[in-house]
Amino acid sequence: MEPSWQMWATFALIAGAIVLYATERFPLEQTSLALLAALLLLFHFAPLELPGEIFGQRLDARRLLAGFADPALIAVLALMVIGHGLIRTGALDETIRFMSHRFQHRPGLSLAVTLAVIAALSAIINNTPIVVIFIPVMTSIAERLNRGPSRLMMPLSFAAILGGMVTLIGSSTNLLVAGAAADLNQPAIGFFDFAVPGGVLAIVGLAYVVFILPHLLRERASLASEITGDGKQFIAQILIRTGSPLVGQTTVAGMIPHLKGMTVRMIQRGAESHLPPFDDVRLQPGDTVVVAATRALLAEALARMPELADTADEDQEGGGVGGSLLAEAMVTPASRVIGRSLRLVGFHYHTGCVILGVQRRSRMMRGRMEDIRLEAGDILLLLGPRDRVTNLRFSREVLLIEWSALELPARHHAKRALAVFAAVVAAAATGLVPIVIAALAGALGMIALGCLNINQAARAVDRQVALLVAAALAMGSALQGTGGAAYLAQHMITAMAGLGPAVVLSALFALVAVMTNVLSNAATAVLFTPIAINTALALGVAPTPFIHAIIFAANCSFATPMGYQTNLLVMGPGRYKFSDYLRGGTPLIVLIWLAFSLFAPWYYGF
Repeated sequence: MEPSWQMWATFALIAGAIVLYATERFPLEQTSLALLAALLLLFHFAPLELPGEIFGQRLDARRLLAGFADPALIAVLALMVIGHGLIRTGALDETIRFMSHRFQHRPGLSLAVTLAVIAALSAIINNTPIVVIFIPVMTSIAERLNRGPSRLMMPLSFAAILGGMVTLIGSSTNLLVAGAAADLNQPAIGFFDFAVPGGVLAIVGLAYVVFILPHLLRERASLASEITGDGKQFIAQILIRTGSPLVGQTTVAGMIPHLKGMTVRMIQRGAESHLPPFDDVRLQPGDTVVVAATRALLAEALARMPELADTADEDQEGGGVGGSLLAEAMVTPASRVIGRSLRLVGFHYHTGCVILGVQRRSRMMRGRMEDIRLEAGDILLLLGPRDRVTNLRFSREVLLIEWSALELPARHHAKRALAVFAAVVAAAATGLVPIVIAALAGALGMIALGCLNINQAARAVDRQVALLVAAALAMGSALQGTGGAAYLAQHMITAMAGLGPAVVLSALFALVAVMTNVLSNAATAVLFTPIAINTALALGVAPTPFIHAIIFAANCSFATPMGYQTNLLVMGPGRYKFSDYLRGGTPLIVLIWLAFSLFAPWYYGF
């Protein structure tokens, strides 16, 4: 195709969008919608027929908006729902506890080993479900290490992408390139045909991901911790019943091993009170342990010890806390409970909620929780069914702090969630069905089996991701339809033609690595594979190194969130901005390009 003014207009729109994405002067959703609107207006008033096999068709609204129905986007959104189902049911908590225990002893080495394992798994299993598995694991590990998830989420995605470079099935991009090459009468690519150069690039990339990338990422607390203020300490108490895991525990240096992270303020045994420093007190049934802890630690303890919900109302049965809300409420200045102890307030009788803890800003209280006399401004940590907690909006005694509400895991559905997730991973990994079908069926399974309701599933879907992917795919369609991508490739190859195969191979790698972050990686793979083969034949060399270069370069989708679906999956949990991907991913692309440019001529014999 001859260059058209529509092509140059498309270049200008894409450049402007990338600048706006990077500077984040406007929200990503607004920039995405503006780009879509601009492309729709451009090709409505200046229609352009598509070239080649689809001649006679135009870049109309149907084609430009097809990204909203793209299988990759649908798969990502469905996997978000499945991941939320795992989190809500606490299905991976045991795995998380095991891994976080390992991290506490040697966090640097443990993180490196975990990322290496992720990369290795991604070589033999599609990398998208691998990332879905490890997102809640990494989130909890970050919390236990007192680090923001922003330091771990992007390394997770990048490690999975790097592992996908090693084998034929590691990434869908690899299969697309292999299929496009086979359509052009090239030899079939075997499972391990590019494992050696792919392994070298993966090792080089992993070294960067482990040792350098975390230092380039800004520390950001998770949204939940910012909203709930996880640093606040509440006074809570635990009534030890027969069969409790605390029975027989002995205080060690004033701490109880099973209550790690909690400060024990007092142990009440009948009329006898034990105050710190404790001296080898062995806990017995009937003891009451008064502790100071954050709401995060209390929520975790509640999952292991439902008797924590028996604090203020001894007739209240523990257990069945799954799906309940944990929220905070402040005692109002005109409340009738001021000056009364929790024993006399009868809070559970009147509201259906249990008081788990009390926080007073002026001082740290010591004594049995039910003996604490409430004051105006006290913060109560409450547990109760959703409807009972929301009814507190109309209470005159307390002011519900609505943004503090947190739904506790419904652990009685954990096995169902694990079964659904395992079925999705197995179906996608074995190729029984495409990942989009497996993910959609899995999302439906999570809802049908009660792991999530419709509202919870809807909240799991990230609209920012949906609009970003749709805009990126519209950009890709416009670049292909106007011939912009082929124009850039042809001019680059023509300019480098006299410099030898090694230089042309390196330049082609660099161009594809840039384009894969703007176009979808699938479009890049399909578009550039025939260009690479024709370039190799024109230079009189074997096409295999050029085909492998397309595979590796198309996987270098590190610099933008829409570059690859695993980047989109970690964008929300890591609270990343577009500029974070540019900052963390661009050096990795340059590093991989340099490693390939130095290793490929020796390995392929140029």
